[in-house]
Order: sequence, then C-alpha cells, then structure tokens
Amino acid sequence: MLKKYPFNVRVYGLLINEQNQLLISDELEYGQYFSKFPGGGLEYGEGLIDGLKREFLEECFFEIEIIRHFYTTDFYLKSAFDDTQIISVYYLVKNLLPINLPLKTAPFDFGERTADGSFQSFRWIDLDKLKIEDVTFPADQKAVELLLKEL
Repeated sequence: MLKKYPFNVRVYGLLINEQNQLLISDELEYGQYFSKFPGGGLEYGEGLIDGLKREFLEECFFEIEIIRHFYTTDFYLKSAFDDTQIISVYYLVKNLLPINLPLKTAPFDFGERTADGSFQSFRWIDLDKLKIEDVTFPADQKAVELLLKEL
C-alpha cells in the first residue's frame, strides 16, 4: 500500500536594498514569535515564482522581480506548526517600485493585527551585522549562513 506524506512547500525572497540591508519579517502567529524572510506557503496549482510574487503583494504591498534562485532546503525539516515536511525555496529578489512599508527598528514592534488576525512587522538588518540567529527557523538560518558566505 502506498503511503502519502504531507509536504509543505514554502517560497521566500531575500531582498537587499541599496544600503546593503536585508528585509526581515517579524511575526506573531499561532502563539509563536518568529523572524523570517517575506514569503510563505505555495498554494495548490501555483508555481514558485508566482507564489513568491503573490506573497510579497499580500505581505509587503509591492511587486518584486526575481534576480535568481538562491537556495532550496537539502535536509529534512518538520514544520514548527503541524505534521508536515517543509521544503523551502529561496530567491534573491528586488523591488520594482519604492518600498512604502511601515518599517520598524526593533524586532516584534507590532501595530495592528493583520487581516487574518496575526501580527507582522518589517525591519532592515545591515548585512555587516547579520547573524544566523536573526531568523528563527532552521531553513532560514541555513539561507543566512549561505548568504554570509557570499558576502
């Protein structure tokens, strides 16, 4: 008998501005605080790039252009939220228009709830101060590790 295993495909954008800062999303959802890259879960029938563009529009309210693929998880990772296996795909991206997003300087400095009842805020981290611990999840930490090696 063939067993089915649930996979959760995630897609994220690494956005670096002209000041050599990386955009980070701080969130409070399901009772957990976490810092990650903008992006999220792929919807059924959606391609990776379309999914990432949709996520940026939903979260950040601006359009992006894909520069290049950066990293895809190459190790087993169980979701922190449910019983699925996470497969995360990362792209280097750039914004197509000026960013008009309320930005914070401290982590988890939330304003009002988002439409789905969670909290989210954004901040820049200088690349020369970026640490693996600045993001919460193991796949994101691996992406930061690889990004730091490229700098």
